[in-house]
Amino acid sequence: MGRSVRRVAAVGLVAALAISGCSGQSLEGGNDDAAAGQVSLKINFWGDMGLDKLKAKYEAEHTNVKIVLNSGEYNAQHEDLQKKLVAGSGAPDISAVDEGFIVQFRSQADQFVNLIDKGASSYESKYLGWKWKASQSADGKQIGLGTDVGGLAMCYRTDLFKAAGLPTDRESVSKLWPTWDEFIATGQKYTKATGKKFVDSGTNLFNPVLAQQPVGFYDEQEALQMEGGPKVAFDTSMKAIEAGISANLASFQPNWDQGFKKDQFAALACPAWMLGHIQDTAPDQKGKWDIASIPGGGGNWGGSWWTIPKQGKNVDEAYKFVEWLIQPEQQIEVFKTVGNLPSQPALYKDPAVLDYKKEFFTNAPTGQIFAATAENLQPQYLGKKNGPTRVAVENVITRVQQGGLKPDAAWAEAVKEADKASKA
Repeated sequence: MGRSVRRVAAVGLVAALAISGCSGQSLEGGNDDAAAGQVSLKINFWGDMGLDKLKAKYEAEHTNVKIVLNSGEYNAQHEDLQKKLVAGSGAPDISAVDEGFIVQFRSQADQFVNLIDKGASSYESKYLGWKWKASQSADGKQIGLGTDVGGLAMCYRTDLFKAAGLPTDRESVSKLWPTWDEFIATGQKYTKATGKKFVDSGTNLFNPVLAQQPVGFYDEQEALQMEGGPKVAFDTSMKAIEAGISANLASFQPNWDQGFKKDQFAALACPAWMLGHIQDTAPDQKGKWDIASIPGGGGNWGGSWWTIPKQGKNVDEAYKFVEWLIQPEQQIEVFKTVGNLPSQPALYKDPAVLDYKKEFFTNAPTGQIFAATAENLQPQYLGKKNGPTRVAVENVITRVQQGGLKPDAAWAEAVKEADKASKA
């Protein structure tokens, strides 16, 4: 998923971290269940990947297995996994890895179970081709099995749009913003009419715009390319901030969640995995949200893989659970529960996905909306240092939003911080 649930200032990937996950559990790995015949599987991930219902179902069917869910902050979970790989111990039995970090971890394939050895090659034909290859090392080791993809749309509040005198049906709203400049202009109209901000965060404009560019932070030779796609995305983010339409909230932090509840913004970029976060954060807004097209069209933001670090004490049981998670029945359940779109294209034609309408989002046909985006994706190459580089640039945007850095000085700072991250 992406999912992304992201955005705190990152420390070095191998730095010592004193962190606990959102679930309140520590990020320490291992299996301390000493009961004879009992197996405890710890899973590290972020946000809501729809695992709560699936945990109960799997445990009921496998009475010797206890699933321990550890949802933490997006960046912290990846940093913690890297730290445990370097240390040689403490990794969870199963770890989610996002698209922004998959190249980094597949370059350390010897630290993960090669899922081909477990029979995973039988699933290759079921995945989007690029999704399968993205978690495969140069020497053919498969470190992960794909969970979801993050095709892009735009979520918006119909009630707040109506109050601003803007159209509210998804077709008319989509026509408001074929380009990002027109999106910003729509935001200015909204802000002028209501006195409120239009979007949540500059970083949540930066990421989708970047995802639409031919080249992201790195080319396939791992060379940093800041003057290409990142510059386009950064400039768009700065335009929105300077136009006064951003609530300037730090994404995926408590004040951002409060922004949903207090109507502090009316629109935000919406990869499929964002739907679950919205409905979990603001459940009383059911029927007040809808989904329109993304300005600029296309792009992928987020999407994850289940990986099994070699350090785990229950590798076989871990693979059985991962294999169970990627079966159509479970993938469809996750899609219906939190919105995460499967990365197996056959499911896009399954009536359970294609005909599904999300009641929370004004009965938007989420199956049709996101299946169409996924099938046409042309994903970027994401380099080994993509994750920390993105965090470094986002931190610069956050400094602008918080008033600690002037917009006209921000790009030079972003380049400096990105270069530093690329060499760390």
